[in-house]
Amino acid sequence: MTLRINRQTVWLFDLDNTLHDAGAHVFGALHQAMGDYTAQALQIDTEQARSLNHDYWLRYGATLLGLMRHHGVRPAHFLHHTHLLPGLEPLLSGHRGDLAALRRLPGRKLILTNAPRAYALRVLAALGIGDAFDGVIAIDDMRMFGQLRPKPDTRMLRAVAVRLGVAAARCVLVEDTLVHQKAARSIGMGTVWMQRFLRRRSTLGPGHSRWTVQPAYVDRTVRSLRLLGSLRR
Repeated sequence: MTLRINRQTVWLFDLDNTLHDAGAHVFGALHQAMGDYTAQALQIDTEQARSLNHDYWLRYGATLLGLMRHHGVRPAHFLHHTHLLPGLEPLLSGHRGDLAALRRLPGRKLILTNAPRAYALRVLAALGIGDAFDGVIAIDDMRMFGQLRPKPDTRMLRAVAVRLGVAAARCVLVEDTLVHQKAARSIGMGTVWMQRFLRRRSTLGPGHSRWTVQPAYVDRTVRSLRLLGSLRR
């Protein structure tokens, strides 16, 4: 698929490690909070909790889905307590050139994140780019028929396009996690793999535990959001 953009393009931007460097500080605090939550909720030790969380992430694409399915964890309670993250704002860092490029990018721009809305809004406010987006679609909004369907669920991605009143082919997902890109591409969305904040020892998503070449389902690989403006018809 040749990726081209114009003013009718609908951009779906991931948040963590796409618009800011979450791997530097935030993910460590978040994983600790999730481990503490699981340890307390299930009455197991912290190491067991972290291992279980990671296993559920690999199996279901989101730790929360495993905790809900096997342990009856309430999603709102989990998301609230694991994303409190006191002192978050001073830890956030993006790339000034990338953030400025967002404002110049033609088309409609939305956040699409598996994080809760309150956290997403805090991050956008701290980065000073909340007004660059036309909306935020957070995990709070990813319920279908009473079930939580976060990325990479293709049913949810289709529903997002329907909700926005556009064909999936008009949407472009900009994201650091490959399994989410694969799902988006399978329903006809354009895909841009953002690598600026990836680390060679980081995990790229379930099934992608090492640095890899561009997969066939990724239309473009970029290390700067400024490059998105060159994908014109």
